[in-house]
Amino acid sequence: MMQAQRTFLPDGRWHFQHGPMDIIIGAAGDAVALENAHAQAWERFKNILQELVQELPLLRAPVQGACLIQGPIAQRMWLACRPYQHSFITPMAAVAGSVAQELLQFYQLGGIQRVWINNGGDIALHMAASQSVRIGLYANLKKFDSQQLQHGIAVDGQFEICSDSAVRGVATSGWRGRSFSLGIADSVTVLASTAAEADAAATVIANAVNIEDARIVKRPACDIKDDSDLGATLVTVDVPRLEAELVQQALAAGLACAVALRAQELICSAVLVCQNQYMTTDTAVETTPIELANCA
Repeated sequence: MMQAQRTFLPDGRWHFQHGPMDIIIGAAGDAVALENAHAQAWERFKNILQELVQELPLLRAPVQGACLIQGPIAQRMWLACRPYQHSFITPMAAVAGSVAQELLQFYQLGGIQRVWINNGGDIALHMAASQSVRIGLYANLKKFDSQQLQHGIAVDGQFEICSDSAVRGVATSGWRGRSFSLGIADSVTVLASTAAEADAAATVIANAVNIEDARIVKRPACDIKDDSDLGATLVTVDVPRLEAELVQQALAAGLACAVALRAQELICSAVLVCQNQYMTTDTAVETTPIELANCA
């Protein structure tokens, strides 16, 4: 198995990489406190992949009954997905957020003002009193061009999370992302109290942004990736340009799911994007940028 690697970036952030885990850590605070936190996070990170692989069969099994998983990250994944066990879901739906959250513990110390740990778009946050973090929303990966990395990425929206908010996790899911989706959302971004909870909820809401239309191409997940935890479940591989009313119908189905999850206090807020149309748990809009209200 390839060994974990880390790189200190020119702007002061750290890049941790190991297998599918691709993490960027940004932090501000006392230099000594940060140095210690980075060192401890790195030592923990080096063992995470092997730890998860040891329980992979259970992590790929549907969440149901009693939790038989042992590792702390694996248990966090399972618990984040437990509210959705009435439908098919495996702990893998919360893996990225759970890993980011695991590393966050090393930064929740005196002297550290704020930190964000971004694991492929799923983000765990820590903020001291009176601190805030501003996060950009990039709604559609189809528009991404590597040239934007040189000239600056134009985000579709942005929101600020303050320390007096309950939000400490942000996650995004959709059919264009690195994970499979049952729905047609280009992206669903969720704010929740933890990164693991945001990750699981984003998966569920993105699955719900869906309609029945013969033009939408779906294939068994196992035909695309033979070791997928979704098995023969049909996942979205192509979505043609759809009529505006069909997009609205799909978004409305996802929004109903998001509103229900917010009523259960499983999420704080969500923004759903499909073919240049947007809905949030607060309002529906069709143009950019979107400003999401901070969640108290």
